[in-house]
Amino acid sequence: MSYRKTIRAWKDEDFRLSLSEAERALLPEHPAGLIELSDTELEAAAGGGIWKTIACSWFCVQTATCTPGPYCHS
Repeated sequence: MSYRKTIRAWKDEDFRLSLSEAERALLPEHPAGLIELSDTELEAAAGGGIWKTIACSWFCVQTATCTPGPYCHS
């Protein structure tokens, strides 16, 4: 498979799915590694809690109260 076709297959899911099973078997692994994460992996990712804390802090400062909401957990 050509270099351009390989890159396109990595980037374009529709194109990748249009390839035959034999062509997909020839594709090398994407150099960036895993492209998609499961819901469990996303929930365990560091950083999500920081955003919630910042958003809650901003909300609390702006409204002078912090009621439970999408970003505030009591």
